[in-house]
Amino acid sequence: MNIAISSRIPANIIHDIDEISETTQRNRSFHIKKALEFYVENYADLQISLDRLQDSNDKTISLAQMRNKLNV
Repeated sequence: MNIAISSRIPANIIHDIDEISETTQRNRSFHIKKALEFYVENYADLQISLDRLQDSNDKTISLAQMRNKLNV
């Protein structure tokens, strides 16, 4: 079941969505829905990452150290 919502979105973002819509021949709602799906699917990972960045007890390693550990 779909539910209609109302939201204020800056004009420049709507302009970008409309350009994408024209290029892909999909409507504005399709792209807004896809963007929201992507955000919701990735929100948990983002929040975990942000929490770990702020945790001073969480050990970090450099890119060189990570490459060395992965033999890359």
